Amino acid sequence: MEKIKTFEEYQDESRKTAIFPPGRSLEYLFLGICGETGEIAEKAKKIIRDGNGIMTDEDREAFKKELGDVLWYISQIATELDFTLEEVATDNLDKLFSRMERNKIQGSGDNR
Repeated sequence: MEKIKTFEEYQDESRKTAIFPPGRSLEYLFLGICGETGEIAEKAKKIIRDGNGIMTDEDREAFKKELGDVLWYISQIATELDFTLEEVATDNLDKLFSRMERNKIQGSGDNR
């Protein structure tokens, strides 16, 4: 596979690998992304427990694979909801920069 250059290209290509239970795609995807983020948390926990918090090159590569799985789920959820990854990324940056401009980057809550 050639190197992916855009979110649009990734979204289009990754969609070719998507297989869902009939009529339950969003449920399947929401549970899947929870599982993948849980795998990231487990790897982090084991680095703290077994490696004194020191991340090895092998750990970094394992995280890269898990992040790829999370990206796949994000892409499929966005597609199911008729969003492009560009829209999602742009809206997120708009939100973050708005918070920064209003000095609300820290704190909690979605509507700060």
